[in-house]
Amino acid sequence: MNSQNHQPKTSLKGIFLLLITAFIWGTSFVAQSIGMEKIEAFTFNGIRTLMGGLFLLPIIIIKELIIRKQSSKDLKKTGTTSGKTGNTNAPSAHRNIFTKRALKYGIILGCIFCVASNFQQFAFYYSTAGKIAFITALYMFFVPILGLFIKKRVPFLTWICVACGFVGLYFLSITPGELTNINKGDFLALICAFFYGIHILCVEKFSREVDGILLSGLQFFVGGGISIVLMFIFEKPVLTDILAAGKPLLYSGIMSCGIAYTLQIIGQKYTEATIASLLMCMESVFAVLSAAIILQEYLTVREIIGCVIMFIAIIISQVSTAKDNKKNSSNC
Repeated sequence: MNSQNHQPKTSLKGIFLLLITAFIWGTSFVAQSIGMEKIEAFTFNGIRTLMGGLFLLPIIIIKELIIRKQSSKDLKKTGTTSGKTGNTNAPSAHRNIFTKRALKYGIILGCIFCVASNFQQFAFYYSTAGKIAFITALYMFFVPILGLFIKKRVPFLTWICVACGFVGLYFLSITPGELTNINKGDFLALICAFFYGIHILCVEKFSREVDGILLSGLQFFVGGGISIVLMFIFEKPVLTDILAAGKPLLYSGIMSCGIAYTLQIIGQKYTEATIASLLMCMESVFAVLSAAIILQEYLTVREIIGCVIMFIAIIISQVSTAKDNKKNSSNC
């Protein structure tokens, strides 16, 4: 079977939407950094994640109503036809996207997302937005490593890229002669990347069986809800401080969690998988540039070298994996 029949053709529309997605995600690192100056990690993450869920809620409801309406039309049409032909196999219920399976997967993803996003948020106590963005991008390397546990084949070139990625991480995070003196924020971002790797593998499996936007909304409500509980246990939220962090919360919640995710789904419909991955890699570049412009957080020469090595390794690994998948599919 030829896999090219199942691959979307890349269009300018898809490229444009995914570049906007990467830009929003990248600049959101700056919003997260600014917000942390006003409120604590669980507070910021819980509120902004729930905002993302609330933004997607009307989209989910509208989609459900459209499906129900279409299902009702199909039911009437089939009922009329079956009345004439004597067919007794007409559908007896409306289709909908809200299922027990969707709820189960949403809870699982929400828990994983909560762990990953909170590790990332706590990293802002100790590190800069640009560095956190690049280290978080290492999830692209953890995905093939974790994939071994579910028997997913990993191209040899990808392993070379993984090694290069960690070399880049060494230049970015570790000072020569101080191997044991690793920045705590960089270490937290690395843990975050690990859990995002798990998250991506779960999304790959779950999104085949349930609606993608519903799955995203459920994970935001579950993850945000857990973070809010942790906020009341470990932190002391103050309303005036939360209001003072309103702009970063709105940008990170609505733009990053809500709008960017929706644009990603739409953009990938018009973009071939390899190009989509490369476009979304630009997230880390936008993060470094926006941090330098807005926060005046400049990288040292050594840190820039680390970022370049990591970025090149990410691009090569994505191209290698995509080509290998395409080759395997075409041989089916």
